Amino acid sequence: MDQDMHTPAMNVKLTKEDFVSDQMVKWCPGCGDHAILSSVEKVFPELGIPKENFVVVSGIGCSSRFPYYMNTYGIHGIHGRAAAIASGVKIARPELSVWMITGDGDCMAIGGNHFIHTIRRNIDIKILLFNNKIYGLTKGQFSPTTPLGHVTKTSPQGTFEHPFNPGELVMGSQGTFFARAVDTNPRMMTEIFMIAAQHKGTAVTEIMQNCVIFNNKVHDLITDKATKDDHIIYLEHGKPMLFGKENEKGLRLNNLRLEVVKLGEDGITEKDILVHDQTDPNPALHMMLAGMAPPAYPMAMGVIRAVNKPTFEGLMEDKIREMKATSPIKNADDLLNSGNTWEIS
Repeated sequence: MDQDMHTPAMNVKLTKEDFVSDQMVKWCPGCGDHAILSSVEKVFPELGIPKENFVVVSGIGCSSRFPYYMNTYGIHGIHGRAAAIASGVKIARPELSVWMITGDGDCMAIGGNHFIHTIRRNIDIKILLFNNKIYGLTKGQFSPTTPLGHVTKTSPQGTFEHPFNPGELVMGSQGTFFARAVDTNPRMMTEIFMIAAQHKGTAVTEIMQNCVIFNNKVHDLITDKATKDDHIIYLEHGKPMLFGKENEKGLRLNNLRLEVVKLGEDGITEKDILVHDQTDPNPALHMMLAGMAPPAYPMAMGVIRAVNKPTFEGLMEDKIREMKATSPIKNADDLLNSGNTWEIS
């Protein structure tokens, strides 16, 4: 019996318009959330899943308005609890396609424990993590991903906290899937969301998203046309890790450390460049790739890790079937009459 319980694909012809809500989208003009919403609306009709089998779950934050803006079933939960709600939905109804929308504050601060244990259990839900490195809805406080020393409304002298790297947190939680995209590249987002949707297990996609009001241009190095080619590397399975405007730069291992090299210098050829293997069970290199950041390294985009592992709900369903087949207790009467019984006269 297949241990992975997942949504079966069906021949259902849907369009983007089928998933567009009649609610007014109230994100700020220029907010990166608009592009993410549009990409998800494009992906859902391509999955061959009946519309009524989609569930969008969120916590609290600007990103968490998402269920209102999707014409699907949805739950707008409470702060940090989206992972718990999404897990319950998937375990109760394994055939549903469950998507969790969250932000860097919602899932890694108050929701941190739920986030890491959902990943550890490998429940088959898709998590879209909007990372603008700030609390936007509550007006500009620092979040768990705000850079050290960053001045915000709650850190006027600069933050004293070392930030989380979401990718490293996923790897440390035994995650089976981690990808990264940027809100200025809808095509990249759409491609990654499609791949995440096919993964059997917890699929976390971090989206580097811009908050135009409280943290504008925080991702400038990877979004500005003048700098992005030198500060982004798009990883593709089975292909060498090259980047730059002309793919003239690459990554190699040097004494167990990643090193940026330039083709043609010091005899460096493409044979010296690492080839990406997203399916490697050993997370060591995936952890290093997820941890790269400008200006010393390019930021890794695309699917960084995608490995096969039984899902929580699949294992649970297998155990239920096994117990039904082998247990002497078949109904409530069997249960009530099992063990020691006595009559009261």
